[in-house]
Amino acid sequence: MEANQNQSRSKNKYFPIVLGFIIVVGVIFGFIKYIHGQHHVETDDAQLEGNISPIVSRVSGYVRQVRIEDNMRVKAGDTLIIIEFNDYELKVKGAEAAYENAVANLHMVEKGLIVSKDNISTSQAGIETIEANIEAAKIKLWQANQDYKRYENLIKDQSISQQQFENAKVQYEMAEKQIEALQKQKQVAIQQSKATVSQSNISNSNIAVAEAAVKMREVELEMAKLQLSYTVITAPAGGFISERNVQLGQLIQAGQSLCALVLDDQVWVIANFKETQLEFIKTGQTVDVKLDAFPDHDFVGRVESIAAATGSKFSLIPPDNATGNFVKVVQRIPVKITFLKENNELEMLRAGMNALVDVNID
Repeated sequence: MEANQNQSRSKNKYFPIVLGFIIVVGVIFGFIKYIHGQHHVETDDAQLEGNISPIVSRVSGYVRQVRIEDNMRVKAGDTLIIIEFNDYELKVKGAEAAYENAVANLHMVEKGLIVSKDNISTSQAGIETIEANIEAAKIKLWQANQDYKRYENLIKDQSISQQQFENAKVQYEMAEKQIEALQKQKQVAIQQSKATVSQSNISNSNIAVAEAAVKMREVELEMAKLQLSYTVITAPAGGFISERNVQLGQLIQAGQSLCALVLDDQVWVIANFKETQLEFIKTGQTVDVKLDAFPDHDFVGRVESIAAATGSKFSLIPPDNATGNFVKVVQRIPVKITFLKENNELEMLRAGMNALVDVNID
């Protein structure tokens, strides 16, 4: 009994010392946290983010080759998947044949236009020749008319024979008929010339149509070649393959997602600070980053930018306080933090890792 009392007295003797030590440690810890809080803002609501590019097929077809595996590292331009391309090669050949046919048709129409222009020149020359013949015939008609008038006077005096007078009359009438014939010939030549000009205009229109057809076939050929190139799916950038969901021989459709490519160009932190903390955060401030995956390693970053809206505003159904169900909730605003280049081990970082960020607001 006395031993128990002595033990109890001994405990009571050390209790004030232990309690005082705890209080002192608590005060020191609280003071340190207070001083730290005056110069830093921190949050553990933070995750690593990275660029994730979906690999999507642009054409439909059966998968001919699969050259990727999950978590495989690839470089920009590496071939990932090959789609059966025989059908697309046939489309290219058909488009090439249609293009060559359109080009040949254009050449034929161009030659027709050249012939039409030559016919126009010939028609114009023919009209000019007829007009010259008409002028010559008019001179002959005038001369025949003068001879006829003289012979008409002479026949009255019996100075010439009746045969001579009749010959002069025949020559005069023939000259008149010749002019009439040449006038009709001129009208026919003019009509033929107009028809030739119309044909030339039609040929010009046909050239425009043929040129448009060539351009259309050229576009179809380029599209066919482009579709053929889409059968070989390559990596747009370097990174790691993830979520592969394509198999050899599988029928895939245009627009179907085949895998995801996590780009290795950059990783950053998205820290969701409370709106009450945002007053002290500015771009360019230094940030200490601790990752759960690497607790013994300190990363250094800087505040890159601050989001223009709270995270809730980007949710599928953003809150509407005007409905009457208002409950005041402290909002969080995403802040982008980039790692400084002097950090090591950045290659081990993965998007989605949890982080604790501490912003130096001094």
